Amino acid sequence: MEITKFVLEGRDEAKLFGDSSAYRTRLSNRIHTLRKKLGITTKPRAKYSNKPITAEDISQSHDYIHLLLLTSERAWAHAMSMKEMHTVDTKGITGSTRSHIVSRLHKATIYANGLFRLLSDKSTTNANDVDILEARAYAAALAGAMEFEKQSWEACVKRYAEARIIYTALSKVTKADIFKDLLADPVDPSIRYGAYKMGLPRTSAISAIARKNFPSEDQELTSQVEKLDPDCLKDEGIISEVESLESDGTIKTIVWRSRTVVLEDAAIATALGSVKEATTKLSNALSSSSPKDRGFAYDDILIASQEVVDATKHAIDELASEGVGQGDKRMQSLLVTRTAVSYDMIGWRIGRNRVMVGQQDGIIDYVQSFPAEKGKRSTKDEPIGRKLAKLREKVVLYDAILQSIESIGELPGVAADSSLQEELDAKYSYFQALKCLIIARSHAILSNPKNSLALLNRAAEKCTAAHSKISSSMDTTTTDSPPNLTVSSSQTENLRAYLQCELQRYRALVEIYNLTSTTPKPGDENVQQAPLIERLHEYPADGVVDLKNLVNYPPKLEVVPVKPLFFDSAWNYIDYPGRTTEKAAEKAAVEEEAKGTEPEEPQEQHQQQKKGWFGFGR
Repeated sequence: MEITKFVLEGRDEAKLFGDSSAYRTRLSNRIHTLRKKLGITTKPRAKYSNKPITAEDISQSHDYIHLLLLTSERAWAHAMSMKEMHTVDTKGITGSTRSHIVSRLHKATIYANGLFRLLSDKSTTNANDVDILEARAYAAALAGAMEFEKQSWEACVKRYAEARIIYTALSKVTKADIFKDLLADPVDPSIRYGAYKMGLPRTSAISAIARKNFPSEDQELTSQVEKLDPDCLKDEGIISEVESLESDGTIKTIVWRSRTVVLEDAAIATALGSVKEATTKLSNALSSSSPKDRGFAYDDILIASQEVVDATKHAIDELASEGVGQGDKRMQSLLVTRTAVSYDMIGWRIGRNRVMVGQQDGIIDYVQSFPAEKGKRSTKDEPIGRKLAKLREKVVLYDAILQSIESIGELPGVAADSSLQEELDAKYSYFQALKCLIIARSHAILSNPKNSLALLNRAAEKCTAAHSKISSSMDTTTTDSPPNLTVSSSQTENLRAYLQCELQRYRALVEIYNLTSTTPKPGDENVQQAPLIERLHEYPADGVVDLKNLVNYPPKLEVVPVKPLFFDSAWNYIDYPGRTTEKAAEKAAVEEEAKGTEPEEPQEQHQQQKKGWFGFGR
């Protein structure tokens, strides 16, 4: 008969229409069509007769079951439409409106209970235990919604507990997801809210509350449910959410800095289980040879870690909304859990950047070459610009790692932990040394061995400081574990040995550069040097200044660059020597010529005045 599937399909259509009012109208049309099909419609101008549906009618056609379900759903949709209309009101749902909603839900419950009683007659309706349990769970859910609106919390929890136990047993037998959808909304949230209003502790699992409020005195219902799932009614008492999970690999505790915290929220425990699975997948995915592919393998574990952080924050916000203070044991446990999961999430973020830098945190530097043609050997290296671009990308990754380590200090409880602060400072120095190493390589590509030597010396100092702080007890990772924030003493030792070798090599390169340099020395008398006042922008290579060559005295006449004059822009305003008298004579001659040739006045032409409108007189 699939009662639950029929109801959920109709409610899914209601979500497509947008509101419950349109769903109610559609249900009315479907009821009218179904009544016409069954031949029980009221004829025109005839008196309405409410003929009850019997078990014999159901045995003849299952459309009578659909008719009862549609009628019940129409009353439920009417109640939901009224709730939606008053959701935006500032006053909320008033007393008269609430009474109307309760009456509609009561009507829906009457039709649902009527269907359950009819299906209980197995000999007539040929219904099986699953059909009867579905009808009873549907009626119990509607009754729970009615008690919820009446704010009768104990009755609400009992009715929803009955529906939850039945739906849980049906989901294990049929393996259908529709029952899980009903548990997610509205059964479990209503049980949780009703338990909160009843004053039950939040640590009580929803399954434990449902078992406690299940009507065990109904022997027939109990036998039907245990027939489907023998373990659904086993009394385990009030247990934590994490202990109510059925998975064997469920994480029940979390350890942070020698402190063990019991997880009391099922959402956090479930999310931690996802992180554990993602860690196993990550270990298998890190066999890829490409650094970018290894970085993409961290996406799943980062998403799972973020879900753990969000679940912990949501649990803290719920306790804060209930008025629980910081001194409460539950709040302190959640704060410790939040610090632990946030630390792990930042560690995985740093691990992704470490694998993208390269092998051994970027110590091993690969210089790729252009692909050679067939039959020829490749001898051409990458251009300098491309090499510098790759090194610049690595520097950006190291900056992201350093910022992530700094963000750990803002987590609750980290600032007060001095040993953790020392460990973070050591790791910060380790990654700073790696950053200096990469920048030194870029200067080496640009043929600046002096700058490279200075940066390598700085990197060696940072690495030595990090190695002195990181002890062997911090080396908790294995060769198979994915990289994260953990830095072992063996890694710092490898970096320090590599930096010492590079220091010796670049000291030799700088010495060779100084010996082969063509820059004249201060003591060389054969080379004429510019005075010191003209070389103030240059720093002496060996730190020795020739004080005998400060300035040139006596000063010599030298060419000094100045701003040029553009005479063409002032051409009409410049008079050359000797042209002043000639211009005056020319001006006088022009004035005399202008006086001798005065123009004559034009004679006025008198026209005869025309008379009349058309130019002729009368």
